[in-house]
Amino acid sequence: MNRWSGHSDPATEIWRCAAGLAAPLIVRALGRCPYAPLWAAMQAFTATRDPRTPDELWLLEHPPIFTLGQAGRREHVHHPGAIPVLAVDRGGQVTYHGPGQLIAYLLLDLRRAGLGVKRLVQALEQTVISVVAEYGLQAQTRAGAPGVYVNGAKIAALGLRVRRGCSFHGLALNVSVDLEPFSRIDPCGYPGLAVTSLEQWGIQPDPGQLEIALARALAAQLRDAAASCPAAADRRDEPSGTDAMLSPSQF
Repeated sequence: MNRWSGHSDPATEIWRCAAGLAAPLIVRALGRCPYAPLWAAMQAFTATRDPRTPDELWLLEHPPIFTLGQAGRREHVHHPGAIPVLAVDRGGQVTYHGPGQLIAYLLLDLRRAGLGVKRLVQALEQTVISVVAEYGLQAQTRAGAPGVYVNGAKIAALGLRVRRGCSFHGLALNVSVDLEPFSRIDPCGYPGLAVTSLEQWGIQPDPGQLEIALARALAAQLRDAAASCPAAADRRDEPSGTDAMLSPSQF
């Protein structure tokens, strides 16, 4: 069944994506997953991993939910209706998740990868730009507002939590998601921010092929970012302490 039209209990697909990385990246295609259990699983994975634990990329979609980051203000949620609102442990403001988004949660040991937080954010953004370019769509970043935009409208949101030098959370790419719920909030804390999707641009990718494209593009970006950024120097990009949030984040 098409991942974007929903199946509630998919078999997990696992593959490895090396692409010149320091360690293999295990990729799991999880289908549609409720938010809270998946969030708890990310926390548990990060809390129990050690320097030998392989990095993982979880690809999935969520049922409808609004999430508020730790800097989120409830006034940015105007009329959620029946869609639940959940406060989570990332930085930033409010966003919407729902069927038709490709969610990519990156569970990465930043020290082993030789990356700081800012370089990781750039790698995630460039991953999306590279992937949508494969479908003929030109996208850009915006200074001071993490994420990826097409003609000024946000097509991908991102946000990270870093704990014990390891990241979780990640990015959300709008594929064929219903955009109406974004009108019920100030997306990412920005009143009136336009939001778009691949579908709005006449692009209807095969879900499995899109997942593969994103995993390969991300592995390539991580490899290139690490090669251009020695770990010791890039550590200046990280917030101080062992438990940091990207802020402002958009996820």
